Amino acid sequence: MLLAIDVGNTQTVVGLFDGAGVSERPRAGELPGLRDHWRVTTAAERTPEEHYLQLSQLLALGGVRLDHVADGGGEEIEGLVVSSSVPRVRAALVEMAERFFSVPLVVVGPGIRTGMPIRYENPRDVGADRVTNAVGALDLVQPPLVVVDLGTATTFDVLSAAGEYLGGAITPGLDISMDALYAHAAALPRVALGEPRRVIGRTTVESMQAGAIYGHAALVDGMCARLEEELGELTVLATGGLAPLVAPHARRVDRIEPWLTLHGLRLLFEMNVRRDPERRGGEW
Repeated sequence: MLLAIDVGNTQTVVGLFDGAGVSERPRAGELPGLRDHWRVTTAAERTPEEHYLQLSQLLALGGVRLDHVADGGGEEIEGLVVSSSVPRVRAALVEMAERFFSVPLVVVGPGIRTGMPIRYENPRDVGADRVTNAVGALDLVQPPLVVVDLGTATTFDVLSAAGEYLGGAITPGLDISMDALYAHAAALPRVALGEPRRVIGRTTVESMQAGAIYGHAALVDGMCARLEEELGELTVLATGGLAPLVAPHARRVDRIEPWLTLHGLRLLFEMNVRRDPERRGGEW
């Protein structure tokens, strides 16, 4: 089994794959081999031991025991792959992997194989999550394309027709925007994100929810339109924790891939451990 961990600023997604190899191309919204997945709050202060205990508890929910894996007991983990936007968590996870797992470890960052040229002015400045999403997207659809990741930040990552990572745009995410509105507008309450009943809100809460969801969907549509002015027609993939809430209201989203990052992590593990001969070219 392959354990894939994607650490975001707000949430961490853990995926468990049956087998460590990539065998087939998934259809929209599906991820063959994904045995189970979990989403938890990112906590930068966790120690390596606490990360291991949390993983053990999560995997136990799916019937997987990791007790004494380092001594050959429990279920066999064939590899680990980690992408992290939080350096402190990345360091703790690497230490955890080295102490408790005697298996290949891939940490997404500069120096690994990606299978795609990165045309950023300084490739080392590209976030690990953005590279991972791009790798996953290239395996799913024919470029040119844009990946819209709706999380703590909303990011737009563009891939050329030749499969090159060109760059993109970064905006404040939906949660950040709502928190800022509450913090700086004294008369407005803190509102939970939810599906708006209509565009024209008839209460303050409805108005804020409509502005948040439909407004962010319009942001996605507007940015994709501007990107197409530069590159021509693009396929638009949406992912991230808020994609199910926002993407259905965005007219330019062609495909929602909630587990795109996990798919990219699995591919990166394959490229850097198995050295798949059909996935050539492109290093970070």
